Amino acid sequence: MAAAAMALGLATPMPAVADPSSSGQCTFPSKKYEGRPWSLQRVLLDELWLQSKGKGVRVAVIDTGVDTRNPQLKPAVDASRGRNYLPAKDDKGEKIDRGKANGTTDTVGHGTRVAGIIAARPAKGTGFVGLAPEATIIPIKQNDAEGHGTAETLAKAIDYAVDAGADVINISQDTANAAEPSPELERAVDRALGLRRVVVASAGNDGLGGNVKKTYPASYEGVLAVAASDRNNERAAFSQSGDFVDVAAPGVDMISTVPLGGHCADSGTSFAAPYVAGLAALIKSEHPHWTPRQITAQIQQTAERSVPGHDRLVGWGVADPTRALTEDDHPLERPTAQEGVHRAKAPTPADLHLGETPEQRTARIATYVVVGAVVVVVGLGGVGVAVRDARQRRIRGRGSGFVGEY
Repeated sequence: MAAAAMALGLATPMPAVADPSSSGQCTFPSKKYEGRPWSLQRVLLDELWLQSKGKGVRVAVIDTGVDTRNPQLKPAVDASRGRNYLPAKDDKGEKIDRGKANGTTDTVGHGTRVAGIIAARPAKGTGFVGLAPEATIIPIKQNDAEGHGTAETLAKAIDYAVDAGADVINISQDTANAAEPSPELERAVDRALGLRRVVVASAGNDGLGGNVKKTYPASYEGVLAVAASDRNNERAAFSQSGDFVDVAAPGVDMISTVPLGGHCADSGTSFAAPYVAGLAALIKSEHPHWTPRQITAQIQQTAERSVPGHDRLVGWGVADPTRALTEDDHPLERPTAQEGVHRAKAPTPADLHLGETPEQRTARIATYVVVGAVVVVVGLGGVGVAVRDARQRRIRGRGSGFVGEY
């Protein structure tokens, strides 16, 4: 198959997972998730949002569309900037259900989940909320459950995202066979990066058995490639490995919004990537003049890591939103290896002298002499006073006929 027509796969290991609030499969709509998902429990949200909530930042979600009928997404989506690049017909000439031209319908639910992780608004009855709850989503529909998207339409979607004013572009899909796609896709990515857009892409889910291979567009230079981590901050078993992986983020049992309303759980690097895209939006809002390289370096440098530098499983570590927004005194151009906290030097003990020098002995004797002389003078003075008082009393006693006994 020609590279330009290569099918794209959604970066999720399974089409649907059980709703954590019920025993059945996820339905549209679904029940609300009442608690706070584990991926958000690990973040000090109050401290994070004191720094930034993503206000003023636009995030393009190039995916299966974003259903704005979910109440948490309707105020987050800029439908006027949405676009649909799903072809009208498939390879066999059969008509494809494209949905709305502005990308605000989603029969799969994939893009709706992705958008929710980035910027879902707070709502009563649920602890789920997007990491950047004041960012704006630009919905760009480019794929569906049958994989009708191509490398060519993905390139067009990226170009449009740039022209529509997206600051961050999230791509939670990869080429189906991990083969390098058309030059058009690489050109579109390079153009986006050259125009100071942050491009975030999922690393892929073909990682079972330690399988290592490159995926695109995640493997392109400058793209922030995101692997999936679990509750233990370790690589999820399905998550793609490789030197191209830049960072990891929660990607297991990820609660998010679904079409028509409510929430479901799903797993995959598809849902790790928007976690990082949301973080990029927070940093971009706080530091609007930082370059894409500086934003990605900040995310990498502040990630939680078990080794000092980069590894092929989780890149520079698992993204830590709070650290990324609070340890941001100056921009970095690239991450550096860290050996951990440097221990303070032990205090130097004072010198211990087992004897005394001649000078110290002379000073000691002189002190003794001076102190002794003072004691003698004081003592003699006291004796003199006592003798004088006794003599006066004896004289007075003779005058009165009484002689005291001394």
